[in-house]
Amino acid sequence: MSPSDTHDTHETHGVDDTVLAELTRLRESIDNIDAAVVHMLAERFKCTQQVGLLKARHHLPPADPAREARQIARLRQLAETARLDPAFAEKLLNFIIAEVIRHHERMAVDSDTAQHSAPHTTTTLTDRPGPAATTGTGDPGRTGGTTPTGGTGGAAPGAPRG
Repeated sequence: MSPSDTHDTHETHGVDDTVLAELTRLRESIDNIDAAVVHMLAERFKCTQQVGLLKARHHLPPADPAREARQIARLRQLAETARLDPAFAEKLLNFIIAEVIRHHERMAVDSDTAQHSAPHTTTTLTDRPGPAATTGTGDPGRTGGTTPTGGTGGAAPGAPRG
């Protein structure tokens, strides 16, 4: 049986067909809403991944307590307007925020590890086009420099672009 099946045989014995049809309709709506929630959460996590990448690249802390407090207050107000228990909405958002922070912390560690473990390289005029320079500085903002990973300061190949 699939999750959207409306009933077990013990549940339907002697129940009117119109009741079963209504039960089926309501459960199909619930299944559709659940699918939409999952897809919306996936989109939200795509956005928060971009936030995490920006934070990691610019050495910003994974958590932003002031932003989190504003989000919770905003979500509680939305919940009240929607006639949903604000405490439930806050618990849900806190769960989501905790997961986002966990991802951001991992990104920060991965970013620091990549920066400290990659060999430093030197670039000459023949290695890349650009203004005249004699050797690399290791600083991607200066002429002739490369990042510690050997790039020129752009995103790594295959990295999500924001």
